[in-house]
Amino acid sequence: MDGKQLARHIFLQTMDALEVSMSMSRCVSCAGHVLRCGDVEYDLRHVSDLRVIAVGKAAHGMVDGLITLLPPETRINGIVSAPTPSKTRHSGLHYFLSGHPIPNEQSLLAGEAALHLVRNCRPQTLVIVLLSGGGSALMEMPSPALPLADVQRLNRALVTCGASIAEINAIRKHVSAVKGGRLEQAASPANVITLAISDVPVGKESALASGPTLPDPSTREEVQAIIQKYNLQSRLPKPLLDWIESGEMPETPKPGDPVFGRARFHLVLGMHELFHAAHRIAESHDCITCCDNSTDDWPVEDAANDLLAQLQELRAANPRHPVALIADGELSCKVNGDGVGGRNSAFVLACVEKIAGKGVIVLSAGTDGIDGNSPAAGAVCDGETLSRAASASLDPRDFYRRSDSFRFFQALGDAIITGPTGNNLRDFRLLIALPPG
Repeated sequence: MDGKQLARHIFLQTMDALEVSMSMSRCVSCAGHVLRCGDVEYDLRHVSDLRVIAVGKAAHGMVDGLITLLPPETRINGIVSAPTPSKTRHSGLHYFLSGHPIPNEQSLLAGEAALHLVRNCRPQTLVIVLLSGGGSALMEMPSPALPLADVQRLNRALVTCGASIAEINAIRKHVSAVKGGRLEQAASPANVITLAISDVPVGKESALASGPTLPDPSTREEVQAIIQKYNLQSRLPKPLLDWIESGEMPETPKPGDPVFGRARFHLVLGMHELFHAAHRIAESHDCITCCDNSTDDWPVEDAANDLLAQLQELRAANPRHPVALIADGELSCKVNGDGVGGRNSAFVLACVEKIAGKGVIVLSAGTDGIDGNSPAAGAVCDGETLSRAASASLDPRDFYRRSDSFRFFQALGDAIITGPTGNNLRDFRLLIALPPG
């Protein structure tokens, strides 16, 4: 296969290796009636009832994997909230087709159902929360009560104001009855196990789905400072702003709060699993491979320059052998114009001129199968892409300037279209340098 085919193959094989339902066995096992999660065991014969809350882009696969691992006679009660319909519906579970990236009516119904589900828990109750990326929009219950239009207005204001994800989540957590540890608070005194597929940086797990079962390190004072910093006063719903400014907004539960005494958190899939699978697969295709996450959250152009420089160093050290550099994380990508695309195809487009005429291949794709407002996961290019674009009268700088990266690669047949993958780790970047000849 040629270089672009090789890059596509490594990406798709990596996604296959991280299939969600099969990955659940990394953290969960069951021998007889004993359920083991990490280093904690639960005898299901002593569990009065088992409740499940699955929220996120990987919710369906996580539920399927959990059900497979439980004893066949286990009865569960729960909810599933995802942006896509389930192919398989399990008895005892109520399904919600919720909105992402902006909550819809089903998102609010899912939040209401989750709170109702954990009310009146007892010490013998076991709640299993299955979390994955996208959960912030897919399950919501505003506090104070707001109509859907105001919830949507809030979310649009937050994601377009230029705030970091940590700043956005600080506000989300404080104005929600299910985020920032408040779902855990509502479930007390139950045993709560959270199993997570993470699309957030290592050590920032409370950002995943806005941390419904984890302590919140942010504060009310930070919320007010963020509102001031980004001039959100005129963009937030007035009833919400009045509530915040009145001092009535309660603080979220913090690290050390006794409410988390019976809570457990386990990572099913994250950066390490993504790197491990991709590294193994790239090396199986005869590439000397390195992994790097130092460019996480960098601007697209800066990340492109840095990763291509790293690739050149790797190639110089191994001149007679194919080399591969794998990176993860989410880049910052300013949107200009009304084009179609996202940060992954924008990253590849930023590399087109830089690698022209070289034996280099660049691929970047969202592991959820979605790149910005496009129908693609991302794109791939090589040293011939610039000349092919010129022959088709396509100017990469013009497409980049208009944030229209998807249409550029679509015209060349180099867009990567997978559809929703049912997974949601971080973005995946792969750079390959081939030896001369």
